Amino acid sequence: MKFFILVPDGCGDWPIESLGGKTPLDVADISNINALAKFCETGLVKTVPDGMEPGSDVANLSLLGYDPAACLTGRAPLEAAAMKIEMCDDETAIRTNFVTLAGEGAYENLTIKDHSAGELEDADAEVLIKYIHEKLGGDGLKFLPGVSYRCLLVAKNVSENFKTTPPHDILEKTIGDFLPVGDEKICELQAKSYELLKNHPLNISREKNGKPPANSIWFWGQGKKMQLSSHAEKFGVSGCMITAVNLLKGIGGSAGLTCPTVQGATGTLHTNYEGKAAAAIDAFKSGTDFVFLHVEAPDECSHCGDMDGKLLSLKFIDERVFKTVHEFLKNCGEPYRILILPDHKTPLKIRTHCSEPVPFILFDSEKNLPCDEENFFSEACKTGNFFESGVALAEYFFGISR
Repeated sequence: MKFFILVPDGCGDWPIESLGGKTPLDVADISNINALAKFCETGLVKTVPDGMEPGSDVANLSLLGYDPAACLTGRAPLEAAAMKIEMCDDETAIRTNFVTLAGEGAYENLTIKDHSAGELEDADAEVLIKYIHEKLGGDGLKFLPGVSYRCLLVAKNVSENFKTTPPHDILEKTIGDFLPVGDEKICELQAKSYELLKNHPLNISREKNGKPPANSIWFWGQGKKMQLSSHAEKFGVSGCMITAVNLLKGIGGSAGLTCPTVQGATGTLHTNYEGKAAAAIDAFKSGTDFVFLHVEAPDECSHCGDMDGKLLSLKFIDERVFKTVHEFLKNCGEPYRILILPDHKTPLKIRTHCSEPVPFILFDSEKNLPCDEENFFSEACKTGNFFESGVALAEYFFGISR
């Protein structure tokens, strides 16, 4: 049996007036996925436990069959794991975004315009994070490059009172009420970074070329190192994680999944869709039982308020990823199951995540379900199964009795 989970990150949404009261999933050109949906079980799943923030760390751990309330220490330690950073017990990993701030006056009076500094290119991010480390690092502080704007700080002896806010939650807001608190040494670094970065030659060049400046770092997602039990032992299948995002690579690696690098996979709308599909097929051909394929593009478009980009990303995922992998599975000579769902909703109206249940479709080649013309992949599929957690859905998908 082959198992394939496809996660178009953040593709779930709310009805939009300009789409005639429909959602992006309702109107997107995802004809291949919807053709399969007619032979699928459909329903909703609650991927974010009550009381937890609706982040990709929480939701994707849940989809893989891990209870985030029991195992999650923070987002950043998973990214550190993906970067092969060995953390000590007294160290805290802190996600360090490059962001774009605008306005005049004191740092706390500025407004956050872009949580990704225009999806900062890897090369520019590496130049700037090395500069920040040179100026602000040392004495137990290590600034490290990641993927695009997603960098990292590993710091010793961070206060347990240290609190942060994700930058994508406060777009277009004045930052004063959302600055980190609880550890003076760490908190003061953000304002210092702005003074260093606002007139950096690279940012001056970016602005001249019409690009948003990466004029501040922003801390969030902090936590101590985390350990997960083996996914293979938990579900009895060998597995592979395909993603451009270090967070997901960290989750996969911590769970014992292989995490191949796909050249040109960016975590944006302009990613290597064909490369991801090919990596999934290569994994199956090599004997892997299970592939978890994650595409960040719908989520990034939602954070940017880009409806057209979100629709286009769904079309690309359908045509350039799903269609290819499904064709392979149909002809691989083995029974297979496919699960397609977002990890969480990222409504364009609010440009951030929410905790509402998300839609799923689940196909089992051995069940031979009759065609149901009313089935499709959309938030409107409320008449099927409801799973109270991603863990429950994972156990059902892999055939584990509760």
